Amino acid sequence: MPELPEVEVVRAGLARHVTGAAVTAVEVLHPRPLRRDPRGSDGFVAALVGRRIEAVRRRGKYFWVALDSGDAVLGHLGMSGQMLLQRPGAEDERHLRVRFGLTDAAGEPLEMRFVDQRMFGGLLVSQGGAGLPSEIAHIGRDPLDPEFDLVEVARRMRRRAVGVKRQLLDQNLVSGIGNIYADEALWRSQLHYDRPGDRLTATQATDVLTQATEVMRDALGQGGTSFDALYVNVNGESGYFDRSLHAYGREGEPCDRCGTPMRRASFMNRSSFFCPVCQRPPRARRKPIASH
Repeated sequence: MPELPEVEVVRAGLARHVTGAAVTAVEVLHPRPLRRDPRGSDGFVAALVGRRIEAVRRRGKYFWVALDSGDAVLGHLGMSGQMLLQRPGAEDERHLRVRFGLTDAAGEPLEMRFVDQRMFGGLLVSQGGAGLPSEIAHIGRDPLDPEFDLVEVARRMRRRAVGVKRQLLDQNLVSGIGNIYADEALWRSQLHYDRPGDRLTATQATDVLTQATEVMRDALGQGGTSFDALYVNVNGESGYFDRSLHAYGREGEPCDRCGTPMRRASFMNRSSFFCPVCQRPPRARRKPIASH
């Protein structure tokens, strides 16, 4: 699933090309991506045609296209979603679901295309959501947000007995960190994924969040992490941060720090990759001695 850096690459690409553009037409080729929009396909189209795009914003793994009406098109890429830009007349993608006809700020025709093979992603019009859609107001700020409070999030992590990786993946606590970048941050911090938050020092808690921030910035600089052709930017190009991974997907390969073969463990219906030497599992908590 695309994580924060991949979504930020898409957001930045859209912002460069569609800010100031007018929406001239919308064509819904399949209704499923609009399943969470209560107004349906016709209402979705009516809310957009004739509007002007003022900005493209993001929180965590969600992005939204802010309109001059004060509404916004809120999007999530799901497992395989892509938001591509094409000139009119370019061949349709096989899994094209929604086509937006635009006239860009220079007066040139342009198409924004939502492509989604598996259709777990989606779009909806958020009423009054140009600043922050109400549908995602509960989601925590992400580590690349200028207003992200590192110290406060680290403090909240240390007040919970929940394992550190579960906390990194908790989008209400801190958004945008997915399985890949959580494993990378934990490897960099030399922490086991199951270490309870209340057994982290203040330094460890702030360090793992700092490492998550840095690994995502590194990935962003390389266009994100791409394991197949589904993870692309608005021009259909894949990122290449997967070549720089130290933990994720490296089961059996030598740890880049100590040389010990990396391991994989099942975790929340997915996998965790870690070094058994650099990231030692936590000791079991001692059971309290019963009083007589």
